[in-house]
Amino acid sequence: MAVLGFGEFLLAFLLFVLIYYWRLNRHALITNWPVLGMLPGVWLNVFIIFDYITTVLKHHEGNFMFEGPWLSNMNMFFTSDPMNVQHITSTKFENYGKGDDFREIFEVLGDGIFRSDSQLWKYNRGILHSTFKQVSFQLFIHKTINNKIESCLLPFLDHAWKQGMEVDLQEAFQRLTFDVICSIVLGFDPTCLLIDFPEVACERAFTEHEEALLYRHRKTKENQEIVDKMLYKEIASKSKVQGQSSNNSTPEEETRFSLLDVLISEVGKGKLDDKFLRDTAINLLAAGRDSISACLTWFFWLVATHPSVESKILEEIREKLPAREANRKDLGVEWLSQLTYLHAAISETLRLYPPVPLEHKCALKSDILPSGHLIKSNARIVYSLYSMGRAEEIWGEDCLKFRPERWISKRGGIIHIPSYKFIAFNAGPRSCLGKDISYTEIKMIAAAILWNYRIHLVEGRAISPRVSVILHMKHGLKVTLTKRSI
Repeated sequence: MAVLGFGEFLLAFLLFVLIYYWRLNRHALITNWPVLGMLPGVWLNVFIIFDYITTVLKHHEGNFMFEGPWLSNMNMFFTSDPMNVQHITSTKFENYGKGDDFREIFEVLGDGIFRSDSQLWKYNRGILHSTFKQVSFQLFIHKTINNKIESCLLPFLDHAWKQGMEVDLQEAFQRLTFDVICSIVLGFDPTCLLIDFPEVACERAFTEHEEALLYRHRKTKENQEIVDKMLYKEIASKSKVQGQSSNNSTPEEETRFSLLDVLISEVGKGKLDDKFLRDTAINLLAAGRDSISACLTWFFWLVATHPSVESKILEEIREKLPAREANRKDLGVEWLSQLTYLHAAISETLRLYPPVPLEHKCALKSDILPSGHLIKSNARIVYSLYSMGRAEEIWGEDCLKFRPERWISKRGGIIHIPSYKFIAFNAGPRSCLGKDISYTEIKMIAAAILWNYRIHLVEGRAISPRVSVILHMKHGLKVTLTKRSI
């Protein structure tokens, strides 16, 4: 009679354990394996990770503890429960910071507003809040956006229409919003949105840097050096102008105005060092470029696949736009607040496709969430904005449908949804300072394009989110255009 060797015995034991755990978890969406924890399930679904997290959270009624491999320190608590999110972002705000992991991954952001905590974060937010509220600065932003639409975006689209070209709207929006945010923050226009899509070193480096963040600094050193070179060059020019009298500055230097100029003049010359200005600038560039371009991309895909929504937006523009302005290509900003249905369609886009799909927090002290779950000190928490936008208990049975009407009251106004339910702009003390500016920019661009062109999706192109810190489309958004008769 044969005797089993050690190797055969070990193999038989491992097969027994695998079969046992499979039977134990055969009805579960994710299996907690010995040694490996739940990591295999994540890797098998990594290309649809945001939908997978949504499915798992729905199965577990909005709260789920992910258990990583043994001794890996990868455990984290996932939630899409609005009461938990309100608790984390508002009620117990002081107990939930960014955490060391977040600061390590996003080291490129320095000590800027998105990476800082406590007093440093309060200082960053305080001076930016003061600047954003200045009427003169808001007018400067509107003028900058309008100029870029008129001088770059519409000529670019007009050329594409005349040539019958396919256009990747996602790339066009990334280039446009990078031009806009650089002009606003730095007073420098890199002119990325030209007809031939030129390769601009700082824009290319910025894009590659963002894509590499999820994979922990792979290929990022060279890109960071390119971006920093641009930032410090522009900061040096600000310091030079601030140090000169108006009699010594050139006409070009006098006309270049930016957020950094406002900060320097408001806080006081010499009180903000170059490192602080660099960190502030790169945080704002990231927010002003990626969040706007991602929203615009998903918006135009949704509108193109819902013709009735497009018709209602155009009807609203015709009704609200003053007769004397009807032949304008760029529609200005004065009457944007009257475009209720457009505002609702943008909000509906942000609900379904929030630019930042996941938010990460770390508990400073032990706590109990409203759901009853115990959160230990230093525990990591992820709340899924993507999942919350698809939660039936928040949005109803039609939560997966693109329906702007859900945002409009019987009186025709916008329905206010608490920020801990509609969380595209975050919630609590960390709510986005640029929310109003973002809506304005998206409305200006969306209205100008829809008023002038009909967007046609190129057939046969798969649409899915890219696995990244920003919810871009994996393969871009390829379209052709038809000119409208205004």
